[in-house]
Amino acid sequence: MYKSFLFVCLLILPALAVMAQNVDTVNKKVLTEKRLQEKRDSVAANPIVPKLKPKTWHPDSNHSPHLAVMHSLMVPGWGQVYNHQVWLVPAIYIGLAIPVYYYIVNANDYHGYLAVAQFLERGNPPNASNKYYHLYQQVAGVPPTEINDFVAGLKRNMELCVFTFAGIWGIQIIQAYIEAKFQHSYTMDNILTMKVSPTLINPSMFASNLNGSYIPGLKLTFTLK
Repeated sequence: MYKSFLFVCLLILPALAVMAQNVDTVNKKVLTEKRLQEKRDSVAANPIVPKLKPKTWHPDSNHSPHLAVMHSLMVPGWGQVYNHQVWLVPAIYIGLAIPVYYYIVNANDYHGYLAVAQFLERGNPPNASNKYYHLYQQVAGVPPTEINDFVAGLKRNMELCVFTFAGIWGIQIIQAYIEAKFQHSYTMDNILTMKVSPTLINPSMFASNLNGSYIPGLKLTFTLK
C-alpha cells in the first residue's frame, strides 16, 4: 500500500513541477511582451530625432561673377536668379516700377502745363477742340511765373525718376556681382549666434563721479563659428 502511494507521489510530483514550469514560462512570456510593448510606447511617445547639421556653403569656382553681372546688366533680376536668390527679383521689379510710375504721372502733367505756359506766353488761348483747353481754363488767372515754376518742378521730378531707375538698376548689378563673388571665392557659413547679456559699463575718468559708479547696460555679442 505504501509502495503504491509512494509510486503515485513520484508520478504526480514531476507532473506538478512541469505544470508549475509551464505557468512560470507563460508568466515570463507575458511580462516580456509587456515590457516590449512599454518600450515601443516609450519610443513612439519620445521619438529620437537626429540632430541636423547647419547648412554650409563652400566656394564654387564654376560660379562666374562676370556672368552674374552680364545677366543683371541685360535683364534686371537675372543675375539674382543665377545666384539662386529668386526672392530678390520681386523687390527689384517693385523698386523699378515705382520711379517708372511717377515718371509717367509727372510727364503727363509736364506736357500739359508746358503747353498751357506756351499758350500764355503767346497770348493765344487754345480752341475748344484742343486737348489742353480744359486745363487752360482751370489755370486761368494764375500768374505765368507760377506755372513756369511748376513746369520746372515737374521736369526736375522726371529727371529724379530717371536717376532713381538707373540707380536701382545699378544697385542690383552690384549686388549680383558681390553675391557671385562670395559664392565663387569664399566660404559662407550661416552659423551665426547672437547673445544679449546684462553688463556694467565702467565710465571714463572724466564722466565718472568721485564714487566711481558703474553704468548698467546690455552687451550684444555676435559669434561666427
